[in-house]
Amino acid sequence: MRHYSPFDQLIMNADTALRTLFGQPVITQRPYPADDPAKGEIPDVEFSDKERKHIASLMRINHSGEVSAQALYQGQSLTSKNKDIKEKLQQAALEENDHLEWTKNRINELGSHTSLLNPLLYGGSFAIGAFAGAIGDKWNLGFLAETEHQVVAHLEEHLNKLPGGDLRSRAILEQMKIDEQKHATTAIENGASELPPPVKKLMAAMSKVMTGTTYYI
Repeated sequence: MRHYSPFDQLIMNADTALRTLFGQPVITQRPYPADDPAKGEIPDVEFSDKERKHIASLMRINHSGEVSAQALYQGQSLTSKNKDIKEKLQQAALEENDHLEWTKNRINELGSHTSLLNPLLYGGSFAIGAFAGAIGDKWNLGFLAETEHQVVAHLEEHLNKLPGGDLRSRAILEQMKIDEQKHATTAIENGASELPPPVKKLMAAMSKVMTGTTYYI
């Protein structure tokens, strides 16, 4: 892995933040799950105004979750001392960028908007990630694994809340769920320590506040 100076890292993290929040993130070029050429385009259906607003709000939560995840990965990667772990975090962050693009696409299809709180969520999550990376790789990976487990639980909840006919959103969330589970498994296989129950509860409480606000804002 190439060695970057602190100034280089600062510039790269600033660029990532701007791309995540306001620009075009770097993606892996995987197919958009709702229009996968191998499976064919999934047709949309007519929704009531209430249904469309509800679906868009769920996808806004997931987009904001990916903004937070991107910030977490960048913060963790910045302060981690282990080169192998840095590489795994950076690869996971790249895949999270796909999720950013997919959820934003779906929000646009539904005629809605991403959360106005995203800059605040990014800053807070970056600080938490940097702290996690600084306290040691086992805890860093443990934080990553628990984050992904909670994201998977949220995705399962949202899949159950989607109207039955919304196969486009369902395809996106199902692929995201596969990716998040893979990230959690990778963290565990690389030596993640299980977080204490109070920390898990605090993370869940913070997540609940985030999802409750971004549903509307």
